[in-house]
Amino acid sequence: MTKKLKIRKIDAAVSDAAEVAAALDNAGIGFEKIETVNWDEFPYRPEVKFRIAHTGDAILINYRCSEEAVRAVAAGDNGAVWEDSCVEFFASFDGKHYYNIECNCLGTILCAVGADRNERTMADKTVLEGVKRYSSLTGKMPSDGKGPVDWEVSLIVPATTYFGAGISDFTGRKATANFYKCGDKLPTPHFLSWNPIATASPDFHRPEFFAPIEFE
Repeated sequence: MTKKLKIRKIDAAVSDAAEVAAALDNAGIGFEKIETVNWDEFPYRPEVKFRIAHTGDAILINYRCSEEAVRAVAAGDNGAVWEDSCVEFFASFDGKHYYNIECNCLGTILCAVGADRNERTMADKTVLEGVKRYSSLTGKMPSDGKGPVDWEVSLIVPATTYFGAGISDFTGRKATANFYKCGDKLPTPHFLSWNPIATASPDFHRPEFFAPIEFE
């Protein structure tokens, strides 16, 4: 069954990503789970949840994870963050192109847009620097990566992140989206989604399996 999500608009002046969780707490924003195992050969299901709201000109996202091991070796933004302990938010505002915002457990991100997985335009440095991040693991990653490890990341995603979409205010907008948790090179690779994906092998770049979202 396809899910639906209403993204509430909150009146909060949040300028630091470390303040996102408290702002969502104060607004009473609840969590959604990322728990769908779509491929039997990858049964591991770490505990993952997210909550999301918007302020008009920015999206606020808070992810919380608990997993048996963590990895964060991507060299920098727009690197191979999906190989690390990674959470992702894919969204389409026009039904033709979709944006992928992927973030590893230290807050290193990848952002791109395109019609499919092969034709992607990567965000430039200015766009990437506009996304503010907080990680609970900054400066205290386990040396061997072994856990269990509980971690969270928060993002402030301004409208400018969706370069080329002509968005300045999310208020009242409708879109489609999916949320993911993966770790391609972790000791136990896994590929979880919020909305189910019906493909033969792991593939997050499938907008036909995005679910409706609506910004209040």
